[in-house]
Amino acid sequence: MPNPVGRPPLYKSPEDMQKIIDEYFEWCDNRAVKIWDDTKKSEIMISSPAPYTMSGLARRLGMSRRTLVDYANKDEFLLTIKEARNRVEEDVESRMNEKHTFTPGLIFNAKNNFDWKDKSEQDITSGGKPIMGGSAYVPSDHSLQEDTETK
Repeated sequence: MPNPVGRPPLYKSPEDMQKIIDEYFEWCDNRAVKIWDDTKKSEIMISSPAPYTMSGLARRLGMSRRTLVDYANKDEFLLTIKEARNRVEEDVESRMNEKHTFTPGLIFNAKNNFDWKDKSEQDITSGGKPIMGGSAYVPSDHSLQEDTETK
């Protein structure tokens, strides 16, 4: 049945999409770059695996990162995209834990692409009782009278 509005879907099945996803990860894993070798006085190819990224995956699939996220809302593509996202997230996390690959941009990536959050916990109590937001302890008139009487 044709799509009544909008652009036709780029992928008819999760299997079609999975083939392109697999190509993307294979390209990342096997990327080679040319560098200059002073001893040989020529360019040489060296292995330089590319980091996995959601925007790189989306580009390889022929769509924007936002469209890729939207595709995950289609039941038939949910698992395919979830597995790819998990693989990218694992790569991001691995690079955050290695000194030679860590950059602050990885934290930004994890927060914006994978819903990571900074977590800070504070336990604020008063006399063992929680302080309610925006309220302050104000002594009753009775306790004020006691204070003035004792002085």
